[in-house]
Amino acid sequence: MSPGGLFVGLATLDVVQLVDARPAVNEKTVASRTWLAAGGPAAVAAIAFAALGGRARLWTALGASPAARLVADDLASAGVEVVDVAPPGFALAASTVLLDAGSGERAVVSGSGQAPVFGKIAGPDLSGVDVVLVDGHHAALARSAVLAASDVPRVVDAGSHKPVFDDVLPFATDVICSADYARSGGVRPADLLSLGAELVAVSHGGDPLEWWTRDASGTLTPDVVEAVDTVGAGDVLHGAYCFWLASGLGRVEALEAAVAAASERVRHLGPFDWRAALG
Repeated sequence: MSPGGLFVGLATLDVVQLVDARPAVNEKTVASRTWLAAGGPAAVAAIAFAALGGRARLWTALGASPAARLVADDLASAGVEVVDVAPPGFALAASTVLLDAGSGERAVVSGSGQAPVFGKIAGPDLSGVDVVLVDGHHAALARSAVLAASDVPRVVDAGSHKPVFDDVLPFATDVICSADYARSGGVRPADLLSLGAELVAVSHGGDPLEWWTRDASGTLTPDVVEAVDTVGAGDVLHGAYCFWLASGLGRVEALEAAVAAASERVRHLGPFDWRAALG
């Protein structure tokens, strides 16, 4: 049976616009292409996991707004099962992404969607789950997931500091951090390893990724590719790592395969054209 993953955290509607250059103050520009697509760290990681052949389940807040219906359709078409625990009246966030047509780099305005008030949260369904990822959004869900999933790897996507990390990092087996999070002082690999993590990694975009385990450390250099779209590349890295870890690869080998998946993602323009290349 293919591995199963539970992805806990944020789903958004991403409005991605391809532009020749980001506009200056009081300047207008015209996008050559526009996409409306499911986004959010946990959601895109789940999509990558499913694209590789895994059984992906997303525990999140979607709701019933028009934006939520579009996101739900994208997730369903990607083969991701959604467990929606949004409270009544919840409004899904929308994020705006300006994608530079020349460099493939992006600028993001995160949505200011309503923070859900969940009330009492029942533990997640862990049937068939071989790995859990939390992105730190929806703190109540993150806490519940890492406490319940004591028998499988628990991966933390540390893109930026969130207060809930103080609660979940002591239960993490794997912590994959962005360079921005590392530079902010949010990660000290030795400290995280002493808390119980088996692997700590810091990604640097197209530059070598750093990793540490309890008895070794090193770097992994991504393939040199022509990057046309970097949107969600880190999330693909996380989802692919979860897949290969749950498939039985060792941690460094799983991370190497995940770096290759992220490199493949940036070669493809648009939110989901990369999925076929992973499968």
